[in-house]
Amino acid sequence: MPILPIDSGRYGSKEMKEIFDEYKKLEYELKYEAEVAKAQAEINLIPKEAAIEIAEIVNLNKVSLNRVKELEKVSDHDTAAIVEAINEQCSDKTKPWIHYGLTSNDVVDTSTSMQMKDAFKIIKSKIETLIRELLNKAIENQSLPAVGRTHGQHASIISFGLKFAIWSNEMLDHLKRIEEGEKRFLLCKTLGVVGTGSVMGEKALQVQKIVSEKLSLFPTEASTQVIPRERYAEMIFIIGLIGSTLDKIAIEIRNLQRTEISEVQESFKKGQMGSSAVPVKKNPIKSERISSFAKILKSNVSIALENISLWHERDLSNSANERFIIPTSTILIDDMITTMIKIISGLFIEKEKILKNIEITNGQIFAEFVLQLLISKGISRIEAYKNIQRIAFKATEQREHFLKSLSKDDFIIRNITLDELNSIFNPQYQLSASSQIINNIVKKAQKMNIYVNNNL
Repeated sequence: MPILPIDSGRYGSKEMKEIFDEYKKLEYELKYEAEVAKAQAEINLIPKEAAIEIAEIVNLNKVSLNRVKELEKVSDHDTAAIVEAINEQCSDKTKPWIHYGLTSNDVVDTSTSMQMKDAFKIIKSKIETLIRELLNKAIENQSLPAVGRTHGQHASIISFGLKFAIWSNEMLDHLKRIEEGEKRFLLCKTLGVVGTGSVMGEKALQVQKIVSEKLSLFPTEASTQVIPRERYAEMIFIIGLIGSTLDKIAIEIRNLQRTEISEVQESFKKGQMGSSAVPVKKNPIKSERISSFAKILKSNVSIALENISLWHERDLSNSANERFIIPTSTILIDDMITTMIKIISGLFIEKEKILKNIEITNGQIFAEFVLQLLISKGISRIEAYKNIQRIAFKATEQREHFLKSLSKDDFIIRNITLDELNSIFNPQYQLSASSQIINNIVKKAQKMNIYVNNNL
């Protein structure tokens, strides 16, 4: 009976959950045992006939999950149960060479790397799709002036499209982090009980090199009985970092969808209900779900860091929690990226409201540009700043438009013409380098073979 929402099908894609399914996990572990045996036979560590038989048993699916579970009930050891299940299918001549020179975590850690290699393929592909959606929105809205907010207050003019370009740039860097990190955490280990190579002796590294190449993984350079957990901590941190960026995007969308701002809205399908009590509500539930999952991912980073410190050549204080944090983090980040793709692709952008919001402060959002014009005329920054502040505060008290207050102030009249003032208060003129920045991010994506329709 399903207990967690992941198990019930509420969250997580079918393709990602299959990677962490117990049947698939056993498949990875059996494949590892077969590849190690073949590598050992290749350099004459074990008889070739033994390696062939082990590989045949694995390939013909003669080791069942049910049988492994039955054996584990007796041995209370999952990897030992797999070895015993293989042993039951082998001839007497082959039995001595099963799991030769290996320890449990050689199997566990390498099969985890195999899982994550397949998982990151899915994640990277979805990130690329998200980047395209973000850049499409950046290009479409590059010329749309909007309110730029700092501390929750109106600060200056921003290109609405720049928001999406900034987010896409972070996702591009996340792709790089994954690709750069894979050589550090997608590791293959065959070095036995305490990381010496155990009974395989000097040929242990040769075996590891062969197996790593066969499994498209990277050989462990040095380890104890387990792959150093710094590697897993980095992997979980990267997942958490991606989740934090998605959370940042989600929070911005949630804020922009607030009734008082109303600049964007998540898609709302026919028949959807925003509230069980208030029929008129359209809530940003997809973005809120992303923010909720992000809390789990960030917490899992802390657990992964705790797992680095193990006793001597290893203990089991990491083992149980890794069965949670690795699949859970991976399944959730996949779900979060998929959800964000849906949010961005279906996002309704209320352009009229965006332009209308610029005038909420009665023109005071243009103060930065008035200040700069005065400075360009040789007036000190402090003098210009204090005079603009004086005029703005007075305009607020009198509920007067900032442009009107400026145009009748003696200090301003002495230094700025009316034509110059009017040009400042056109938001279309205040987008500065926005289009160039967006164009640079598009080019960066193209260098990484991610292409969008660029009409810049």
